Amino acid sequence: MTSTHQVSASTTTTTIPLPNRDVISGSLVNKPPPVWSLESNGTLTPLTDKCDRLSRQDGICCKELKGEDDRILIDPDVIRDIIIGLSDGLTVPFALTAGLSGLGTSRLVVVGGLAELIAGAISMGIGGFLASQAERDHYRFLRRHTHSRVMRSCIGEMEREVHAVLGPVGVDEPTSHAVANCLRKIEDEPGFDGSTPAPTDEEKLSRGMKSDSGLTPFLLKFGEGMEEVPTRRLYISAFTIGMGYLLGGIIPLLPYFFIPHAIEALKYSCIITGIVLLTFGAVKGRVTGAARNIWGYIWAAVSTMAVGGFAAAAAYGLVIAVERSSIS
Repeated sequence: MTSTHQVSASTTTTTIPLPNRDVISGSLVNKPPPVWSLESNGTLTPLTDKCDRLSRQDGICCKELKGEDDRILIDPDVIRDIIIGLSDGLTVPFALTAGLSGLGTSRLVVVGGLAELIAGAISMGIGGFLASQAERDHYRFLRRHTHSRVMRSCIGEMEREVHAVLGPVGVDEPTSHAVANCLRKIEDEPGFDGSTPAPTDEEKLSRGMKSDSGLTPFLLKFGEGMEEVPTRRLYISAFTIGMGYLLGGIIPLLPYFFIPHAIEALKYSCIITGIVLLTFGAVKGRVTGAARNIWGYIWAAVSTMAVGGFAAAAAYGLVIAVERSSIS
């Protein structure tokens, strides 16, 4: 009886009431995240908590500091496709309409211009698609080749290749060797397949693949300057280049729809296209970051207009020369 009473007394626990959930959530929301000084010693500081704002008088974080030029540039691949489509669309149809204007009637210019515009837009779009597809296929071939070479090479050879990439930018040999060993371990882990194309995010989660990291992607990206081209990039490139050509090429044709005399319509076409080329050049200098001051914008605008004007003048002069010659 006594032993039973002792056992029951020893197993008795003290009941402690839990704090209110609203109080806990409110305290966590109002409590700011910890900030560690960069000069602190002792324990290893988490990267997410490192900040030098404690040593600044204003207490501003580095991410909140603004530079002199805080422009947010668009994806360079999209910008490249837009520039290719618009520049060709503003130049080639403009030169064609200028050349056909020497024949006298606006109807001929409109028919010929529309035919060239539609055919050119389709051709430019297909060209952009095939170019992106060739770039993707080339990357996948190099990925298989590099992965096979990495798996059959010793760690010493891989350390030398990694240091050949990191050494010119100031990384010492011990750090390069550590990076090579870390990346090589990733490829040796189960689920890694560097010879196949990079899967989508959903496929990575479902299949446990890590083919976007490791030594093979590192050597391709930083050694060869190549990255995987997503499949959607093929269609985006085709659509952007084709629509850019179509929108740019319709501008020189607009006056010919309303003015029956081609020579008279050519004057308005030159004025309109010249203004658009100037504007396009200035905007191109803005979005690409090439124009840093007023002279940069002027140079970008004038150079773009000069290219289109030279092409139109050459086409118009060639048609006039052929018409006045003895060729029937």
